[in-house]
Amino acid sequence: MTAFLNRARWYWLLPVAAVLWEAAARRAGTPYFPPPSVIVVKLHELWFSGPPGSLFLTPAAVGDLLPSLGRLFAGWAVASLAGVALGLAMGRSRSLSALVEPLLHFGRSVPPTALLPVFLLLFEIGTPLQLAAIVYGVVWPVLINSMDGGRHVDRQYLETGQVFRVAAGVRLARIILPAAAPKIFAGLRISVSLALIMMVVSELYGSTEGIGHRMLEAQGQVDIPVMWAGIVLLGLLGVLLNVAFVAVERRLLSWHASARRSEA
Repeated sequence: MTAFLNRARWYWLLPVAAVLWEAAARRAGTPYFPPPSVIVVKLHELWFSGPPGSLFLTPAAVGDLLPSLGRLFAGWAVASLAGVALGLAMGRSRSLSALVEPLLHFGRSVPPTALLPVFLLLFEIGTPLQLAAIVYGVVWPVLINSMDGGRHVDRQYLETGQVFRVAAGVRLARIILPAAAPKIFAGLRISVSLALIMMVVSELYGSTEGIGHRMLEAQGQVDIPVMWAGIVLLGLLGVLLNVAFVAVERRLLSWHASARRSEA
């Protein structure tokens, strides 16, 4: 609770930044830089002015937010599972690591946006293309951190498991995974932000729905407040996803924090 309050005390900067933004925008008087008050009104009208029975979501919100979030979580989940599994396998196997690691560094060096035309050829426009883009853009930090975590498991833990003849599956679940968990969660936290970015990029490229598609339509219609409303909405989603992930991480890794405090 104390740690949360220490972090939350800096959130007073957000309303200060909003006030400064409001003053600067009204002073500039340009339609391309609307004040936050106009953006918030447009944000509410477009996505959150629905009836209470539908949790205040408008039809536009159902058509934009839900598909976007569904693709984001699906792509992130697939990339996380694949990254953790392959990363731990590479971290525990020198031969597999020597074989795959050069390809890994080559693949992560290719910008995901550069492969969108390739994904367009391989997959259908819509959800398949967007999921492929999200998975490709998200998997690398999870894979690399999982590999690093699996590679640096304390030998004493592994030797203790061997002495007690612990089965391979139990050794993975009770020794390797907990030891690598801090590194894995570090990669997962980075991947959440990347998933949000790739969700928007993929929807800008080939989609008929979603937040990115709505922003692209607003750009074509020169509807500046809607464009800014989409930007603010994405920023809020990023903050909420990060807060939720940190809360889950702190709960699941509370034993790790306790161990570090006891060592100190």
